[in-house]
Amino acid sequence: MYGTYLTLAVLVLLAYVLWRASSVPALRRLPRSLFPLAGLLLALLVIIGRWLDHRAWGSGGAALDFASWTLSGSIFLSFACLFPVDLLTGFGLFCRGRAARLRGWALLAGCLLSLLALFQGMRPPAVSRHEVELPGLGRELDGTRLAVISDLHLGKLLGPGWLAARVAQVRALKPDMILFLGDLFEGHGEPAAAFLPELEKLSAPLGIWAVDGNHEMNGHRARRAGGGDLLPTLRDCAVEPAPGLFVAGRRSILSHGRETRSPWSPDARRSGGAWILMSHVPSGAEAAARAGVGLMLAGHTHGGQLWPLSLLTRRVFPLTAGRYRVGGMTVLVSRGTGNWGPRMRLWRRAEIMLVVLKRAAVTSDK
Repeated sequence: MYGTYLTLAVLVLLAYVLWRASSVPALRRLPRSLFPLAGLLLALLVIIGRWLDHRAWGSGGAALDFASWTLSGSIFLSFACLFPVDLLTGFGLFCRGRAARLRGWALLAGCLLSLLALFQGMRPPAVSRHEVELPGLGRELDGTRLAVISDLHLGKLLGPGWLAARVAQVRALKPDMILFLGDLFEGHGEPAAAFLPELEKLSAPLGIWAVDGNHEMNGHRARRAGGGDLLPTLRDCAVEPAPGLFVAGRRSILSHGRETRSPWSPDARRSGGAWILMSHVPSGAEAAARAGVGLMLAGHTHGGQLWPLSLLTRRVFPLTAGRYRVGGMTVLVSRGTGNWGPRMRLWRRAEIMLVVLKRAAVTSDK
């Protein structure tokens, strides 16, 4: 049902963009019948792409899916540039001599932003480095390196070849631990088994751990052929990969677009040691900080992925992307390693986080 609403929204925006484009002076010379014909062809591309979205159809299906999503993202960015111009000019009632030309410049801006977003979305994820002072960290664990991966959305558009390049990136970091923050799979396209050979190339001295995201909660949980999770998954529980270092995983609190508050949180104060909390959704940070967690890792937001959607994302999730301080706890929210929907991003590219744990500075009064 969500996919149907999304498709309808794209088609409405497409109709609006073509309607306003037909009034641009540089395009008025084109035959009037060209605009409804273009609208019909583009609408069919969107509809066929969405219909194929959850159906495997080889490389041809992937190409159509890519074209459909790219068109959808471009339509949205064009709308985001055109609509403010229409509001400011009263849809042409004000500044009659300039309104049409302004719409032309807005349409050009939408096209240029679409090209930039596509360029950024197709680039490999950047590696962002963060040093974090973790309370309770033992001297022998000072300098521990964590590779943090979030929101891969593996499937038809991001296949095994793309994953192989990401595995090479992670291995080059020489991490002591690898953490997956959910939404490993998109839920369609290549079966999970096709990705297993690349995932099995990952290893780390302190282990590989994962939490579920909303895509896993919606039924896209990856399982091995013989049963069991594809990756060791922490669901409202914790492990101790090294003496005095605890890693907890919170079950995703998003399912089918609805958020339900999870009552579970690790009680770090009672257990002592250094605590890291993995949570797909960047919420509940205050409760985790009160419990004594030193570092919270989250994803889900994609950093907004496409402006101006990022403005809405910040209203829903104030901890949108980057580094935050909540009480005495550090929060790192990933922009995501893959992309949801179109392979387009404004303004910053995807990321793999390299987190280096440092012993908290000890102060003493003299």
